[in-house]
Amino acid sequence: MGKLLENLKNWLHTEVAPVYPYPAADIRLSKKLKLHIVGSIHMGTENMFPLSAVLLEKLNQADALIVEADITDNYSPFPSQAAAQVKVEERLTKEEYALFLQYCQEIRQEPSQFDRLPAWQIALILQATQAQELGLRGYYGIDYQLLRSAQSQQKEMIELEGTDSQIELLLKLPNQGLALLQDSLVHWRANARSLQTMISWWLDYQPNHCATLPNTFSEDVYQALMVKRNQAWSEKLKALPDGNYVVAVGALHLFGEGSLVDYLRK
Repeated sequence: MGKLLENLKNWLHTEVAPVYPYPAADIRLSKKLKLHIVGSIHMGTENMFPLSAVLLEKLNQADALIVEADITDNYSPFPSQAAAQVKVEERLTKEEYALFLQYCQEIRQEPSQFDRLPAWQIALILQATQAQELGLRGYYGIDYQLLRSAQSQQKEMIELEGTDSQIELLLKLPNQGLALLQDSLVHWRANARSLQTMISWWLDYQPNHCATLPNTFSEDVYQALMVKRNQAWSEKLKALPDGNYVVAVGALHLFGEGSLVDYLRK
C-alpha cells in the first residue's frame, strides 16, 4: 500500500503537504525537484513582519529563492520621459472618467499629472497608491522580505522574469494598456477587498475557509498578465536542475483558471 501511495503522489506531481499558516502549495516535479510555492502579496502591513518562522525555515533549507523579479533594486524601471499622450479624459468614457476623478480625489492625487502617462502606468500608480492608503508598504511585502532574508544568507536568487521584462510586457498591451486602466477603475472596490483578504491570509490563514478572490481583469488582460505568464513560468520551473526551491509569486497566480499550480500539475 505504501508503494502504491508513493506512485500516486509521483503521478500527481504533488506531495501531501502539511497545512501552512499562509497560502502555499508543495509541488514535486520529479523525485529530486521540489517546489514550495508561496502566494505572495507584493505590499504588506507592519504586522506582516517578520515572516512566519515556518516560511523562514523553508527558505533556510532551500537551494535557492525564486521570485517574479528582484524588487530590492532602487532604480525605477519606468521610462524616464513619458511620450506625449492624449489626455486621460479623452481616453475614457464619461462614466469611467467620473470614476477616475472620484478615485484621484480619494487617494489625494492631482488628475492632470496623469495626462502624459500611458494607461498601464496610470493603472499601476493608482493601484499602488490605493494600497498605500490602506496602510500597505513595499518593504513589508512577502517577496521583498524573502529577498532580504535570502540576501543575508547569500542564497542564490532566480528571477522568473525581471523588472525589465515586466515593463516590456506592459508596453506590448493593446492601446497602451487602456483595458488595464479601465479594469482598475471598474473594480476599484473589489481590488481593495482583495488586498484586505490577502493580508488576512498572512495574518491568520484559515485554509478551510479560504475566500475566493474575484477576477477583476477583462479576458484579454487576464490572458496576457496571468495565464500566459503562468504558462511561461511553469516551463521555466520544470527546467530547473534538481533541488529544493522556495517560489514566491503573487497570490493571484495560485488561484483560478490557468493558475501556475494548474500548469505545473499538468
